[in-house]
Amino acid sequence: MPLGEIMKKDIIKISGMHCASCANRIEKGLKKVKGVKEASVNFASEKAVVEYDESKASRKILEQSIKGTGYKVISEEPNSAVLRLRIIGMDNPHCLSTISGGLENLRGVISKELLITEKAAITYDPSVITPAKIKDTISSLGYKPVEAEAVDTEKIERQKEIRNLKIRTAVAVLLSIPLLYISMISLFFNLPLPEIIETNHALVQFILATPVMIAGSIFFTRGISAVIRSRTATMDTLVALGTGTAYVYSLVLSFMIWSGNPNFTHENLYFEVAALLIAFILLGKYLEAITKGKTSEAIKKLLGLRAKTAIVVRNKKEVEIPIEQVVAGDIVVVKPGQKIPVDGIVADGNSYVDESMVTGEPMPVAKKKGSKVIGATINKTGTFRFKATAVGEGTLLSQIIRLVEEAQGSKAPIQQLADKISAYFVPAVLIIAVISALIWYFINPALSLTVFVAVLIIACPCALGLATPTAVMMGTGKGAQLGILIKSASALQKAQKINSVVFDKTGTITIGKPEVTDIIPFGNSKKSDVLRYAAIAEKRSEHPLAEAVVNEAKKEKLNIPDPGKFNSVTGKGVIAHYKKDAICLGNRKLIPVKEKEIETALVNLENKGVTAVIVKVNKNVIGVMGIGDALKEHSREAIGELQGMGLEVVMITGDNKRTGEAIAKQVGIKKVLAEVLPHEKSEEIKKLQGAGKKVAMVGDGINDAPALAQADIGIAIGSGTDVAIESGDMVLIRNDLRDVGKAIKLSKYTMKKIKQNLFWAFVYNTVGIPVAAGILYPLTGFLLSPVIAGAAMAFSSVSVVTNSLSMRRYMPK
Repeated sequence: MPLGEIMKKDIIKISGMHCASCANRIEKGLKKVKGVKEASVNFASEKAVVEYDESKASRKILEQSIKGTGYKVISEEPNSAVLRLRIIGMDNPHCLSTISGGLENLRGVISKELLITEKAAITYDPSVITPAKIKDTISSLGYKPVEAEAVDTEKIERQKEIRNLKIRTAVAVLLSIPLLYISMISLFFNLPLPEIIETNHALVQFILATPVMIAGSIFFTRGISAVIRSRTATMDTLVALGTGTAYVYSLVLSFMIWSGNPNFTHENLYFEVAALLIAFILLGKYLEAITKGKTSEAIKKLLGLRAKTAIVVRNKKEVEIPIEQVVAGDIVVVKPGQKIPVDGIVADGNSYVDESMVTGEPMPVAKKKGSKVIGATINKTGTFRFKATAVGEGTLLSQIIRLVEEAQGSKAPIQQLADKISAYFVPAVLIIAVISALIWYFINPALSLTVFVAVLIIACPCALGLATPTAVMMGTGKGAQLGILIKSASALQKAQKINSVVFDKTGTITIGKPEVTDIIPFGNSKKSDVLRYAAIAEKRSEHPLAEAVVNEAKKEKLNIPDPGKFNSVTGKGVIAHYKKDAICLGNRKLIPVKEKEIETALVNLENKGVTAVIVKVNKNVIGVMGIGDALKEHSREAIGELQGMGLEVVMITGDNKRTGEAIAKQVGIKKVLAEVLPHEKSEEIKKLQGAGKKVAMVGDGINDAPALAQADIGIAIGSGTDVAIESGDMVLIRNDLRDVGKAIKLSKYTMKKIKQNLFWAFVYNTVGIPVAAGILYPLTGFLLSPVIAGAAMAFSSVSVVTNSLSMRRYMPK
């Protein structure tokens, strides 16, 4: 960072945005402000994230820039509440825009975060507006809001939607089939019709088509609402315009036929076109509702893990209470076979707990006094009591659910192109339809209406809108089932390009619990003397090596008095004073070694792969100690797998080169970055990136935060409740390095599905629209029937969702 720069990052809430172009306009304005390094405006969350130099800009200046572009800045209000909803039917950018516009003018709504995954978080002032009013407004737009917490209600509402579509589809199909026979099949194959139909052709078609139009009324109410309330056209608008035009045109002609006008016959009617289009599109929506509901199965499974009740000790009695009433500090009783209701620490008792449903760890984990337990896991054998430490939204499971939901609602960079196209898609289709109809009017007036309706109907922005989010939902959901938490769609996309994986040594490749392996005394000193002085020096230190020394001294039952003075020298060791003795304990940087005997002992220890520590009292080195850390069970296998995938694997450590290389050799790593101090790790990552590498950094998420942040992908690895959820771009809950390879494979597979979806969505629209406009007619005489166009449109989005659903069977090895 240049001298004088004071970088700060602010999040500013904005209101008044109606589309992606609004966000782009604000973003461009912010980037022009002097001192702004980076600005990103998210239309879905209605937030601007701005990184700027405080010496050149301020929040006030940024807010003025936003206001100058015609939008409002929302300050955080103390009197506010958040209404979390699942809005059924809000599954594409147009729907987001429609609902956003409807909520915009509601007094009392402070801000809103709308996601394409049907999730909404609406911040409101309870003294001004009620949740009921907000939900009524959303309902009036043609969508179904359901309280996010009411999981059973949500399921019921989803089933209601499917049942409603099923009934509408059945009515449309049952009436469209005889209509198709009367108007087309009988004419084409010269089949006879009853005399009453022959003499009342137009009336019979009208009677059959009208209930079908009523069954498809949802397209008209939603399509018209979108135009009136938010001044945007959606796919529903296209369907309403196309089928409505065909129906009204036919109705007008019918009146002319009934009035005896000889210039028109039943062969000029389009009732069957309007009815069949409605039938096909309803069928497509029905199938889409069934398949789309399956994309959120991972979240539903996680929600289903939650216990409903808990047995707690109140007034010295065991009472069963709803899970919502458990508070931190409660003593909770868990019996064999029961779910552990919340997170906590075992107070007494022993058992084995199945944590596979949350962490993916297949083997039951032993629990005793002091062990951490995770809510929603299952107690297998014994009875124990534990103290609740995290309840409600604070539990690991709740954090995982929230993290997965946020990831599923985020946008992958690859989606930006689809979003830009979707923003202009419907207006462009309307223009193409009108121009095509006008051209055909002068070529063949009888075909102009056919072309107009076909162009409107075949266009499908839904396929584009669903291509990326559905695959992201399946990918992140599959990851959650495997204990791999992917925190954003962006991380999912970046991970596929990783070609270099950097592992921290301690706690990542190794177990992270160092033990004293060797004590070599010099001169007249004994092993116990070396250990005792080392333990005195390390007693106040919090370093993992210090813990190993003190634990070894306690094991040997040595007396460890407190040092008089203590000073830790980062990356070198410690200096302490006890009575008249000055004790130094550390590496060569702190204690230079000249004696050949001592140097030989250090080299021998380092060649074994253990950390060599010199113990010096006053002016004499009294001994050296070897402190080793065992490798994790699957370290070598995991690293071999990554190398087999063609990835460069690097180990980074604070140990000297000889020790680092000895450990690296044991696990098959060829490149070692040794003697790297904690604050220097991020610089080493930068160097690799400067050499053209796409780097994933794997660490414990606690000591490696800067390096995880600097890497293209930061992967935090832990074990159950010990994992740092907030760290990194990905979080591996199981303490298993093999999940690093699985995470990268899952990323590549998900991106493969996204590209397939986008390819077919783009090809479908880029080929389908020109064909519907009649581009092939001059060459082949082929003109696409609106009915075929409707069938193609109906199944285009279903095919995209189905392709994403196929990811359920994927299991990375």
